Amino acid sequence: MTDFDIEIDRFMLDCAAKGLAVKTMKSYEQTLKLYAKWMFDEFEIDSPTNVKAEHLRSYMRSLSERGKYEMTVNDKANNNPKAREDFGKKISNSTISNYIRNIKVFFSYLYQEQVIRTNPMKNVKNVKPERKMKVMLEDNQLKQFFKSFDVTKFDQYRDWIVARLIFDTGSRIGELLDIVPSDIDLRANALLLRNTKNKKQRFVYFSDKTRRNLKSWLDYKDRYSNSDYVFPTIHGTKVKVEGIERSFRLRSKDVGLEISPHLLRNNFAKRYLVNGGDLATLSRLLGHASVEITAQIYLDFADKEVMRKYQRHSPLNNVDV
Repeated sequence: MTDFDIEIDRFMLDCAAKGLAVKTMKSYEQTLKLYAKWMFDEFEIDSPTNVKAEHLRSYMRSLSERGKYEMTVNDKANNNPKAREDFGKKISNSTISNYIRNIKVFFSYLYQEQVIRTNPMKNVKNVKPERKMKVMLEDNQLKQFFKSFDVTKFDQYRDWIVARLIFDTGSRIGELLDIVPSDIDLRANALLLRNTKNKKQRFVYFSDKTRRNLKSWLDYKDRYSNSDYVFPTIHGTKVKVEGIERSFRLRSKDVGLEISPHLLRNNFAKRYLVNGGDLATLSRLLGHASVEITAQIYLDFADKEVMRKYQRHSPLNNVDV
């Protein structure tokens, strides 16, 4: 085990102690192990104390030149990256930006822990990630997607409820998979999210339609599972986020669409704004740290969506003159 490996392990323990999300920790670990391997292969450097800013800049150039999965941490791993449809495709600026951000977080940690005397990444500028416009799904597309679930099957019925709940509340998928029945208030149409991204509990609210769906699901779930979770596996264990994401991919692919949990959350936000909702309330519902973050949603509006919002709020249309 190299010094690089040891420091990565120490960093990951620190992340776990801080209670970072599993998805975030996986991103850190994968990024750092790939970088450590590249540093040794290219420069025979096996310790972060010998890393300089120019090494990171060289790595950024390398990422922009090579394709996806052309480099792996363990060449003997039986994951057959060449079989992937996107093998060898250009790595996006957004992905490179995430890699560099992760590496810079790691070196900031090393500097704070006094493992290194100076932070070589301090003045390295990140690449500017491109914003990907998320589509606003049409009504018929949403109907197609929801109809693609076979609600006679336990897992697909569960995923159908989860999908509708995301679209109706704007909740993150990971937040929903942690809820228990006591978090749901069917009288007030309210849902308490306890395990959130910013570690602050918040309430979201749902429609009467969703209330009826939830009540039916809870009655159904209790007949087949005694799990404490609202959305368990058929064996009663907690469902993984990756499992729901895969389910959405399969269902949407069946009807010629590409719908993810995050896209449904984004569509909740867009439709909330198009229907006249305000940014401050939306920011609270989404669990954002600031209204400024929520405001970025406007940058994703396509011309058609701007037109819809204008027609609803046209000054002349709303004045009898």
